[in-house]
Amino acid sequence: MGAIGTGKSVYKGLEIVTNKITHAEKQGVRHYLLGEIEPDFDLMAKNFYSKSIVYIEFFLKTQCVPIIVGGSNSYIEKLVVDLVFMFKYNTFHFQIYVQLNKAILKFMLHAELVAKVRQIFSPDADYTKGIRWSIGVPEMTKYLREEKNIDGDNESKKMILQSSISSIKHNTCILICSQLDKIQQLIND
Repeated sequence: MGAIGTGKSVYKGLEIVTNKITHAEKQGVRHYLLGEIEPDFDLMAKNFYSKSIVYIEFFLKTQCVPIIVGGSNSYIEKLVVDLVFMFKYNTFHFQIYVQLNKAILKFMLHAELVAKVRQIFSPDADYTKGIRWSIGVPEMTKYLREEKNIDGDNESKKMILQSSISSIKHNTCILICSQLDKIQQLIND
């Protein structure tokens, strides 16, 4: 499993918010499922599984080893735990790597997170699914909604922005704890 936030890397757009691997980081290696899903589609584990299996079967037919990197625990768990998958591909190697890097959030904020979220901001949008469910997007929408109401009051804007950033940090910690619990369950099973 990759860095926190990589589960949303399957969606098109918002490269910084979704923590997508950059072209330079790919080092010429083709990556699949990155940026393939429409931003408003609510990708479920079963959808991820179906799309992943197509690629995995292709790799195995061509004598290549599929390497699964990133994704939320629910996506990875569906691939790992599904008995059909495990028995069908008995040359299976599973390694868990969790990257807990506080610098990611700092980088996201310095990389103009507010401006990136503003690009997809719509007051009436559903922020509970698709790319809008990425950490940082729902939290920043509060700031984006309020900033118009307090035009010219920079101190109030700054306070609301700090509140949004605090929410991002808090929700990231909750996600990390939840993911670590799920990983521990996978290890124990």
